Amino acid sequence: MVSGSKTAFRAALVQMRAGRDVGRNVTDAVSLIKEAASKGAVYIQTPECTTLMELDQPRLMAETKPEQSNPALQAFTDAARKQKIWLHIGSMAVKVAEGRLANRSYLIAPDGNVAARYDKIHMFDVDLGGGEIYSESANYQAGPSAMLADLPWGRLGLTICYDLRFPALHRALAKAGAKFIAGPAAFTRTTGEAHWHTLLQARAIETGTFILAAGQGGLHENGRETFGHSLIISPWGEILAEAGVDPQVIIADIDAAYADQIRRKIPSLMHDRDFDVVVATPSKSPHLVHEQ
Repeated sequence: MVSGSKTAFRAALVQMRAGRDVGRNVTDAVSLIKEAASKGAVYIQTPECTTLMELDQPRLMAETKPEQSNPALQAFTDAARKQKIWLHIGSMAVKVAEGRLANRSYLIAPDGNVAARYDKIHMFDVDLGGGEIYSESANYQAGPSAMLADLPWGRLGLTICYDLRFPALHRALAKAGAKFIAGPAAFTRTTGEAHWHTLLQARAIETGTFILAAGQGGLHENGRETFGHSLIISPWGEILAEAGVDPQVIIADIDAAYADQIRRKIPSLMHDRDFDVVVATPSKSPHLVHEQ
């Protein structure tokens, strides 16, 4: 366990295989959160869709509650307070209007109060082929703002899943002082096998931040298959901890001072320059010379 430093702490990622029963998912999540806390973790993150993995729209709407009357959120604030941890619920569906949801992260302080909320900005609207189609914007409204929050050890930037493919967001968070960036996800097996490790390591290296990405893993009740492989990555791109596919907890000791060290070594966050984008036009010469 790290000790004796104001910038060092133990982080844990909770990997899940959430189903269609909110109560069961919350119970499973809280059990894994307690396991992580028992191992000394003081920042614990769960994946995207912690409370529900549901593709059927009527059932999704029926099972999702507003924040003000959400028993799942109450269970998580209680868990944070009892365990005296910073609990980051990677995301859960929250009803914000009739027929409209937010895919929202909650960072909960050790006193049980919500320290930050982040609504996913980039909607996962894709056709992966073979009948694998997702249209997140059909049910969810995109968030309007990037979000950062100050932890005792440094500043945390919040993202969710598909946000990973937008490096400008991560760079903006890093330039605003983030030493750690959270990337809770429910990456599909198809996209995860192709891109998960590469994208996460690239975002860490580009920004000089620790990346903390808890994932969903395995075949879910709704038929969706997710990639798992929750990852904690250093600012140098090193994998500090990695899960497999099954539900589990992974742990890593982190020191924000290492992010400062890497940024001094490669200060690319300070080297941005304005530039124009120019499209070259072909020669308008009427004579073309062909060599035989």
